[in-house]
Amino acid sequence: MSQVVTLELSDEVYAALKRQADSAGISLSEWLAIALELQSGLPSHQKTEAEKEAAPQEFPSPSYSGAIDVGYLTGSDNRGVDADLVGL
Repeated sequence: MSQVVTLELSDEVYAALKRQADSAGISLSEWLAIALELQSGLPSHQKTEAEKEAAPQEFPSPSYSGAIDVGYLTGSDNRGVDADLVGL
């Protein structure tokens, strides 16, 4: 659930906040809501199941993790890298 809040701002404050919202590419109302939420230290709104499913995963599936043995050392020492480049 959300609530509507009306604010009275001076022209100078309004103009400064409007510039920041415009530079972020969002409306002033949205910018203020995000700024107040972040400033409050309260947890952000809980996502609905649809929002969770639509959001991209932050980390790949665990099936993508692991290691591969290529049969030779792959360190970052300069001499080894130089020798590999000379062999090209």
